[in-house]
Amino acid sequence: MAEMAGALTVRVAVDAPQHSGLNGPLDYASEQALASGTLVRVPLGKRELLGVVWPGGEAAAEVALRPVAAVFDALAPLGDDWCRLLDFAAGYYQRSVGELASAVLPPQLRELSPEQLAARLRKLERKAAKAVAVPEPVKPELAPEQAHAVERIAAQITGGERKPLLLFGVTGSGKTEVYLRAAEAALAAGRQVLVLVPEINLTPQLEARFTERFAALLPEPLAIVSLHSALTPAQRLQNWLAAHLGRARLVLGTRLAVFASLPELGLIVVDEEHDPSYKQQDGARYSARDLAVWRAHDLRIPVVLGSATPSLESWQHAESGRYERLTLAARIGGGALPRVKLFDMKSLPATAGVTTALTAPLLAALKERLDRGEQSLVFLNRRGYAPVLHCGECQWKSDCPHCSAWRVFHKRDRTLRCHHCGFTERVPSACPNCGNHDIAPIGRGTEKLEEQLGEALPGARVLRIDADSTRRKGELEAQLQAVHDGDVDILVGTQMITKGHDFRRIRFVAAVNPDGALFSSDFRAPERLFALLMQAGGRAGRDASGETPAEMWVQTWHRDHALYQALARHDYERFARDQLAERRSASLPPFAHLALLRAEARTAEAAKAFLDAAAGLLQDEQVLVYPPVPHAVARVADVERMQMLVEATQRARLQAFLRAWVPELIALKREHKAVLRWAVDVDPLAI
Repeated sequence: MAEMAGALTVRVAVDAPQHSGLNGPLDYASEQALASGTLVRVPLGKRELLGVVWPGGEAAAEVALRPVAAVFDALAPLGDDWCRLLDFAAGYYQRSVGELASAVLPPQLRELSPEQLAARLRKLERKAAKAVAVPEPVKPELAPEQAHAVERIAAQITGGERKPLLLFGVTGSGKTEVYLRAAEAALAAGRQVLVLVPEINLTPQLEARFTERFAALLPEPLAIVSLHSALTPAQRLQNWLAAHLGRARLVLGTRLAVFASLPELGLIVVDEEHDPSYKQQDGARYSARDLAVWRAHDLRIPVVLGSATPSLESWQHAESGRYERLTLAARIGGGALPRVKLFDMKSLPATAGVTTALTAPLLAALKERLDRGEQSLVFLNRRGYAPVLHCGECQWKSDCPHCSAWRVFHKRDRTLRCHHCGFTERVPSACPNCGNHDIAPIGRGTEKLEEQLGEALPGARVLRIDADSTRRKGELEAQLQAVHDGDVDILVGTQMITKGHDFRRIRFVAAVNPDGALFSSDFRAPERLFALLMQAGGRAGRDASGETPAEMWVQTWHRDHALYQALARHDYERFARDQLAERRSASLPPFAHLALLRAEARTAEAAKAFLDAAAGLLQDEQVLVYPPVPHAVARVADVERMQMLVEATQRARLQAFLRAWVPELIALKREHKAVLRWAVDVDPLAI
């Protein structure tokens, strides 16, 4: 392509490869002045890529530059606030703005020409012109605590001091109604609202609630839209454009939606703010919750973080006064929190075969609920039929040839499947090591639990919901509807069924085999377990009309553990206080700031050599670099993975260290050609 001299220079954020070291926007020539935020197509090497004109660079070109290939002039430029958000996120998480912009813009934008996008915009205009009249909904009366919370949020929408609001409400306390009223106040002020949820399977449920409430206020098509990865590329582009043009007044989405272009944004809500799903685990490893807080601060608008079990970071911010805490201590409608029974597995007679699943007392309790016509939920956070197949003769186990992990036995389709790399084989008829035909499953997953419940309680309608049973489109929605309709007696599942679902008929919840997380090497494991069990228990007793009290059983070998004792009292505050005291004494987040440098190579030696060399690149006495260690699952898909922890007491010190370190790591990678990939993970969740 010909180069242009004497034209204007524009800075363009474009997705340059990391190894090139081109982290900032690149200069291109343009015949016309282009506003920052304008979408363009530009050449890079032999390719032509989507780029965004970046603020702060228009001047006469002093050298011959490659020209901008095409301008998307039918689309209004992205706002300066959107560019600031990308700049901050790229700097904080140590990525290039071009890579981040490419990752968060709808994928279909990369494929369209300016003319094709203009045609999409005309189609959107036609669709948005048809409004349908809907009657006003009936709103429930607010409890005093809800009314106070709504009042505090509304006060921030109209002005005054703005600080992040932590909505700490027990399960079933009406947090969603607070979100709805807060959204109503923001919409009435002529602003857009962004509501983030952790999981895709919660989006349709919440979307139905918001659509029902705001159909009369927002009758135009595309006034309420969703943004998440389950949408088709065309739907995602349409919804993103509706938000960017201001037609969508209410946007619901998963973590990626935090980057939605919303020119009139006036309120951000982060539901279940503690959920680890808000942290991206590959590419630009950003935290959507933390970026939502930053975006609200930048725009001077309120942000509401809601949870029954807030993250310890958010709780500490509320304790220190940085966040304002709003508490909803009672369930709506008089529903009581379930009574928690800690069932001591040591009290059972020591007979062969009694391990950690369906004990006789638990089966009796389930049968009692079944006879009363009540629904129960059995929670086990392990999918598949059994964690491993085992040969009693030679001790062979169904390990994965490509990972340092076991392949899980799935009985329904008779496969051994690795949940890390996806490698799947038919179950062998005999031990591949010694030929013994007597190979048996060890342990228990949700599939086996479903089968055992069906055998132990004949006539019970048992339904399993996990990632395996909901693979096909529409299956999850149909299964959840069956639970709501009362067509299920016992629901079995993984953490998918513990989050946010409003099951009105469930009166009994049982958690089997939860003890593993008590002794994990990951310091966040107790926090995750407590949140998971509190959320699971929160599915019970949401309707006050039941004749018997709602109950939660936890089958444990460690009944006296402080975590279970706090759970039995529904005492999150006590749990948080104990955990924060431990973290403070051990200098762990939120009292220290961490980053991980991860490296992947065909051999562990190559990955370790890179990390050892990286540790010697920079010295800072206030930043501690630990020796490299393997991941918990060290090998995945024939790739060895190692990591190195970096710790600082001050966030600014860690950021300064990383800013100086990353360019040197890019250069170091050129010397260590055996390393396949490396990445910096700031504020890592899993260590």
